[in-house]
Amino acid sequence: MTTGGAQQADVAGMPQALMASDGREPLIAIRDLKVHFDLGGGSKLERLVGGSGVRRVVKAVDGVSIDIFPGETLGLVGESGCGKSTLGRALLRLTEPTGGHAFFRGRDLAGLSKRELRQHRRHLQMIFQDPYASLNPRMTVSQIIGEPVETFRLARGRQEREARVRELMQTVGLSPRFLKRYPHEFSGGQRQRIGIARALAADPDFVVADEPISALDVSIQAQIMNLMERLQRERNLTYLFISHDLRAIRHVSDRVAVMYLGKLVEVADAKVIYRDPLMPYTKALISAVPVPDPEIEAKRERIVLQGDVPSPINPPPGCRFHTRCPWAVEACREVVPPLAEIKPNHFAACIRISPEEPDIERVAPSDAPGLRNPGRVIEQ
Repeated sequence: MTTGGAQQADVAGMPQALMASDGREPLIAIRDLKVHFDLGGGSKLERLVGGSGVRRVVKAVDGVSIDIFPGETLGLVGESGCGKSTLGRALLRLTEPTGGHAFFRGRDLAGLSKRELRQHRRHLQMIFQDPYASLNPRMTVSQIIGEPVETFRLARGRQEREARVRELMQTVGLSPRFLKRYPHEFSGGQRQRIGIARALAADPDFVVADEPISALDVSIQAQIMNLMERLQRERNLTYLFISHDLRAIRHVSDRVAVMYLGKLVEVADAKVIYRDPLMPYTKALISAVPVPDPEIEAKRERIVLQGDVPSPINPPPGCRFHTRCPWAVEACREVVPPLAEIKPNHFAACIRISPEEPDIERVAPSDAPGLRNPGRVIEQ
């Protein structure tokens, strides 16, 4: 990767195991990215009674590092509130990160001025979750899709701009006859197609798709996913596909990253992670996905996690998952597990399977069917 001295040091600080085994350079390189929200000191009641007023900080994203390679789809999955959307927005600096770095083709996005960032916005676009709220109701479809074309000066004159907008409408499967209509005149699936056309209007290289199908009917979801896959092939797009729906993640992703309480806990090829998940959290998520066969669905064992997700204001010490993990031992309270390569190109953050923690009692996932813990269990 060709970068400046300080940037190169940050890139080189990434564990080499997370780089592609064939030596490919990442399009997006995330290094220890953090997004913390300062909520201020205590409540009004605490201040009235003379409380300490300790400042509370939400650690929405807390030290995430991963690479995204050209032409691939990285699926980011986790429960609501784990920091998925915040991470996606921080990559594009729609939310300002409070620490770490995000590199695009070796250029640190966090260090760009407003003017430089504006120039890079053409290459970095976003498809938003809610097609009802993400489109300006006062603008026609032509104005919505044409706005990026004008902003980045991608057309010479009005006729070329209109021709580009008509082409984009056809690309996403909508008739150019609808260009003078307003967003409220379309269905949810059609609105999301308009949102996709708006993202494509800037001719980007990287697209963050933040829950792009969660607000749509099930019958429409597959159509939108198929459209996104076709556009990726035709335009060599790179996606960060954010979702809590593991069926959608499995359908579209080349690799999957699992996030829990602001941190990545498992990263692997999509087929591998569904066939052989290592983290107990990942096992529980996958076990919740229904199986189409009624007989298999009736017999299979589900893993139900006990308790709620801890608060990101005061995350547990050690492994953040240990308060809900049926596999936890006492050391999980104290040791922060690194995201280590357990198998070739399969990374997990768990001290019980990590080769980097030789003093911890370890078991292989296959030795703990149903995640029953054969060792010393932390009392919940």
